[in-house]
Amino acid sequence: MNETRDLIIGIDLGKKYSQICYYDRKAEESRSLPVKVGSSLYETPTCLCRRADQGDYCIGLEAEYFAREKGGFLVEDLYHISMSKEKIQIAGEQKEPWELLGYFLKGMLQFLGVSEVEKNIKYLTVTMETMDSIQVKNLQKAAEFLGIEEEKFSLLDYEESFYYYVLTQKIETWNRSVGWYSFKKDRVLFRKLAMSSGTKPVFVRLVNPVEASLRELPEERDEDFYKFIKETLGTELYSSIQMNGEGFDQEWAVKSVKLLCYQKRKVFYGNNLFAAGACGAGAEKCIHRRLKGYRYLGSSLVVKDVGMEMRVMGAPVYYPLLEAGTNWYECKASCELILDNTEELVFVVGTMGETEKKRMGMLLPGIPKRPNKTTRISLKLQYISRKECQITVKDLGFGEMFPSSGKVWEEIVQW
Repeated sequence: MNETRDLIIGIDLGKKYSQICYYDRKAEESRSLPVKVGSSLYETPTCLCRRADQGDYCIGLEAEYFAREKGGFLVEDLYHISMSKEKIQIAGEQKEPWELLGYFLKGMLQFLGVSEVEKNIKYLTVTMETMDSIQVKNLQKAAEFLGIEEEKFSLLDYEESFYYYVLTQKIETWNRSVGWYSFKKDRVLFRKLAMSSGTKPVFVRLVNPVEASLRELPEERDEDFYKFIKETLGTELYSSIQMNGEGFDQEWAVKSVKLLCYQKRKVFYGNNLFAAGACGAGAEKCIHRRLKGYRYLGSSLVVKDVGMEMRVMGAPVYYPLLEAGTNWYECKASCELILDNTEELVFVVGTMGETEKKRMGMLLPGIPKRPNKTTRISLKLQYISRKECQITVKDLGFGEMFPSSGKVWEEIVQW
C-alpha cells in the first residue's frame, strides 16, 4: 500500500464476508487489501470477538481464532445486528448495535496498516446489500463513534456501488449498456445498466432483474447458463459484462464463456466489485468529479426538490432546501428563519424532470404571540426513508427580550 494520508476507503459490509479497498492515486484505481499479511485473501468473516484477557475487540479470522482457542465472546451476525435498535449483551456488558459496528469498522481499517487511521481518512464509504433507516442510523453513529466527520462519510447500497464501479472504469467498458450476472450458488441474476440518450444529465439505471436456476452437473450447468445468456443479452450491443458471486467457474462454463465474449465483449469476474465501487465513489466525490453529467436513478434516490419562498435582504427569493437526485439517507437540510406575519411554514415542492410545482403548509399551533419579526425558529428537514421526510421546528425566541418558549413541532410528510 502506497497511501498513508488523505485515505479514500471503501468497505463492503457483507452478510457473511467483508472487504476493504483503498484508492491508489498513482494508478488512479481502487485496490483491494489482503486481510492476512502476505496472503491473497481479500475477504474476512463479518464477525467480532470480545477478547476476555485483553478486554478489547478483534474481527474476522482473528475473531474466530480467539473465540475458538482463547474463550473469547464471538458476535457473528453483525449484518442483522446492524438492522436492530436493541442492545446486545457481550461478556456481561450491554452494547449498542452502532458500538459493535464501530468496533468492526475500526478492525477493518486496521488492515491498512496506518497508525491513527481515522485521522488520516479523507473519505470513507460503506456499502451494504440494502439500506433501511435503522441501518443508516447505526452506521452513521458508528462513524461518529470512530471520530469520522459527517462530511467524510457516506453510505451506498450494492446497486449504486455497481454504478460507481462501472463508471469509474475506462469509458470503453461502459459507453454502451453493461450486463451484470450475479451468482448465488445454483441461481444467477441478470441486470442491465442502461443509459438514456439525448438527456442532460444522462440518466443511468439498473433494469429490473431476471433470474434463472442452474443445474448441478457441469455440462447441464453450462447449458443452463448458455441459454440464459442468449435470453438476456439477445442481439443488443454491450460494452462489457460484469460477473460476481459464488457459483461461477470457468471449468464448467465452456460454451457460456465463449458466448459471453462474442463480438469482442469485455468480460470481468471478481468479488471485490462492491468494495471497489464504494472506493471509486469516494474518489469521484473527493477528487475527479467526472460524473457530473450523469445521474444514477436508484431505488434510494429522492426525486423531489423542496424549498421555500422568503425575503433575503429585503428581496423575494426562492431558497432551496432539499435537492432531487440525492440518496434519502444523505438528504437533509437546516436553517434559521424569522417569521413575518405568519404561523405557518409553506414549502415549494417540485418533482425531478417536471416543471409543475406545488405548495405544502405546516402549521405551528401554539406559537407564542410576539410583535412581528421577533420570532426566530430553527428548521430541520431529514429523510427517514425514501418517501418520508421528518420536519422539526424549534422556537428560538428573539434574544433576551423574547426568550425561547422551548416549543418544538414535528411532522413526518410524504412530499
